[in-house]
Order: sequence, then C-alpha cells, then structure tokens
Amino acid sequence: MPNFLRTIREDIQAIFERDPAARTTLEVLLCYPGLHAIIMHRIAHGLFKRGWVLLPRIISNISRFITGIEIHPGAKIGKKLFIDHGMGVVIGETAEVGDNVTIYQGATLGGTGKEKGKRHPTIGDNVVIASGAKVLGPFKVGDNSKIGAGSVVLREVPDNCTVVGVPGRIVVKDNVKVQRTEIDLDQTKLPDPVFDEMHLLRKKLFALEQRISEIERRDIDEII
Repeated sequence: MPNFLRTIREDIQAIFERDPAARTTLEVLLCYPGLHAIIMHRIAHGLFKRGWVLLPRIISNISRFITGIEIHPGAKIGKKLFIDHGMGVVIGETAEVGDNVTIYQGATLGGTGKEKGKRHPTIGDNVVIASGAKVLGPFKVGDNSKIGAGSVVLREVPDNCTVVGVPGRIVVKDNVKVQRTEIDLDQTKLPDPVFDEMHLLRKKLFALEQRISEIERRDIDEII
C-alpha cells in the first residue's frame, strides 16, 4: 500500500510538471481522467498479476466508461505516466510503458493481428506520443523519442528519434536532421517529409519547364 500511494503521488507530480493548466492537487485528483485511468489500471494490474482475470477486466471497462481511456489490465505501466486529456487512448495487453512517458488523446499502443504472446509495443523512458498516433506491433520505441501527431509507427524506433508520417519515418536522430527540414518537435512544429519531397519535385519541375522554354525560344530564334 505505501508503494502504491507513493506511485500515485509521482503520477500527480508528473501532471504538475507537464501541464501548465494544473493548479492544485485537489483539482488534479478530481478533474484529470488520465490520472483516474492510471489509478484504476494500477489496481486492476495488481489483481491481474495475482491471477485474477474477470475482476481486473471489469475494473478496466469501468475505467473506460468513466474516462474514455482503455488500458488492458495486463499492460505494464511505469512511473510518472501522464495521459493528457486522454479520450480515445488505447493501451493493449502486452504493451509496456516506461517512466516519464507522455501520451496525448487518441493515441493507440496496439497489435497488428491475432498472434499470441508479445504483440504490443514497448515504450522506453521519456517518450512523447502525440495526439492520434498509432504504434502497432511488438517492437520498441527507444528512450527520449517522440512520435508526431497522427503518425502510424510499424517498426522499431531507436533512442533519441523523432518520427512522423504514415507510415512513420524517422526525421531526427540524436538531434541530427535525417530529412531536409528544420524541426524542433513540440506539439505545434512537426516536420512533413511528404511535403518536403513534393516541394523538391515542384522545384525540379519548374527548372525543367524553364529549360524547355529556353530551348524552344532558341529554336524559334534559329528559325527566324
């Protein structure tokens, strides 16, 4: 019980560290569905580890009904998880979430089929999973990595990377740009590798059109 209460205090501390809207402990306890979902999950997970099946699933479903967040009782959740807003967040049975992770609304840590065993992702420490992102499969997202809003990640992500797009592409690794785009990931400034490629194609097309026009003008001058 002391360990459980200490973990909850750490979860509350994480909210104050990462949400400027949080003002008082009472407000956080009463008004943050992400915290409610985490507390109920920690209870359900404790029962699940002791061999209970039905009761943890019932607690999980009650939590989903109240908070809009679905966390399977089998999922392993680290310290200081912050689920911001949280509506539509789904965390599968064999998912593992490290410490100091931030997950925004609509994100999914899911599987890709009906296979048994490990089928959901492992999330490292200090990871940010932005709104609507889908991380699907039994691979790891490395420590300190960031998954951009709306991205669909289907393969392993090394440490210290930024991933965006569908399917997800690594655009920054170890603070070095992988794509030709300037980024500094927060929730409002994300690189767009598809746009970058289209921009390069447009530039090449424009140069080609200019070259063709020059050739046509030269041919006309020669005829005249």
